[in-house]
Amino acid sequence: MSSHALRSRRVLTAVIAMLVAVLGLAPLTASAGPSGAAATVAEGRHTAPRPTVVLVHGAFADSSGWTVVAERLQDDGYPVLAFSNPLRGIEHDSAYLRMFLETVEGPIVLVGHSYGGAVITNAATGNDQVRSLVYVAGYALDEGESVADANALGGGHTDVIDHLVLRPFPGAGEGDADAYIDPEWYPRLFAQDLPRRLAETMAGAQRPGALASLVAPSGEPAWRSIPSWYVVAKDDRIIPPEAERAMAKRAGATTVEVRSSHSVMISHPFQVLQVIKAASK
Repeated sequence: MSSHALRSRRVLTAVIAMLVAVLGLAPLTASAGPSGAAATVAEGRHTAPRPTVVLVHGAFADSSGWTVVAERLQDDGYPVLAFSNPLRGIEHDSAYLRMFLETVEGPIVLVGHSYGGAVITNAATGNDQVRSLVYVAGYALDEGESVADANALGGGHTDVIDHLVLRPFPGAGEGDADAYIDPEWYPRLFAQDLPRRLAETMAGAQRPGALASLVAPSGEPAWRSIPSWYVVAKDDRIIPPEAERAMAKRAGATTVEVRSSHSVMISHPFQVLQVIKAASK
């Protein structure tokens, strides 16, 4: 990781901590690393084993967006793993997550935000360890459907495609490139209900997604055989809320609506936490 990216990550973590303080939350304990995912809980707090919650971020973000949700889950005795999504395309990223899940013992609750929803939709198919899927303003794609196709469901509209900055990356196919949201537009499109300073820091630290992933067709969806939950972000400017509702209904998902931007797990972590806990039961 470059020194600039490392500084951005540290600033983002610090700002999220400030946001937690402003919201009046209790101090959070340090997150466990992968080796501590199955760490024991304080004696007497819980007796039944918890499923491992695997959190999958989407494009224009990274795993730090799950900070509050992850730490609260850990406080309640859930092993938590935040998967680092490569953002290279549905087929590639889903294969990577599928292999990752094979290393996890016991039942799994799989959570995907935004494009991360498309990845969990494909990666969980045929995996009987995955007991439930949670879409957090995420793409619950159908077979043969692309992210671009799904954005048109329900008659909604998104302007994000008009505000992308493209940069080359090694090995990109013809016409492909890394796509970032223009930092000038990021706060109003991705995180309009977060403090401006936090949104600006997120814009600078965002991870790009390969442009080709927007039009890649999805495979057989896991939501056909695995129970699903869906958090609709009612003020989403990345995925139209109408499309989120259509995907949730199609999947037969237990649905909760939150008046939130696309960054719902940061602006409304406790609503997201409640849905994940419901899915884990």
